[in-house]
Amino acid sequence: MQTRNKIFDDLSQLMTNAMGVAQGARDEAETAFRSLFDRLLADRDLVTREEFEAVRAMAQKAREENEALKARIDALEAKTSN
Repeated sequence: MQTRNKIFDDLSQLMTNAMGVAQGARDEAETAFRSLFDRLLADRDLVTREEFEAVRAMAQKAREENEALKARIDALEAKTSN
């Protein structure tokens, strides 16, 4: 009876170790894929979402400032034409 328990214990330990190795291989593959993907994106001159949002906010602010300046110019032109 003890022999069977030893066999089951050994088999259980072997499966546990195999799962650990498989998880490690999975993590390593994910890291390698992310690294490859990041390099591909960098080679294509793509921007990150954060960079895009920052430039978009700057463009929106510039548009608003231009509209405000246009309104001031229109008001000054109306004032001088009277």
